[in-house]
Amino acid sequence: MFVKILKSKLHRARVTQAKLHYPGSIAIDPNLMEAAGIMEYEFVLIADLNNGNRLQTYAISGEPDSGEISILGAAANLIKKDDLVIIFSFGYYTPEQAHQLKPKIVTFEENSFNKVKEIITK
Repeated sequence: MFVKILKSKLHRARVTQAKLHYPGSIAIDPNLMEAAGIMEYEFVLIADLNNGNRLQTYAISGEPDSGEISILGAAANLIKKDDLVIIFSFGYYTPEQAHQLKPKIVTFEENSFNKVKEIITK
């Protein structure tokens, strides 16, 4: 048996742009993806702290060293530029592995465009 467990999250990231006319997904600065252990094309869940919307999509690499968090496609109707979001990634683990897992939580400096404050492993 496997259980779906939180692997990592980008906590309170700021959306840098929302582009409706795009095939879909979320573009994330690859340095932020690496910090959270999110792979390109990995499934992610996004929660918008401004309006409560949640959606599922996949992550693609954005512009390196830009702090980019771009909402692309239909999701741009739900999440807007400057919204604060939490981007969750999950993995499937055996119960034994799950008990050993320590998710990575990437936090950001207040009032910055996605400058990493710290990486926490609980």
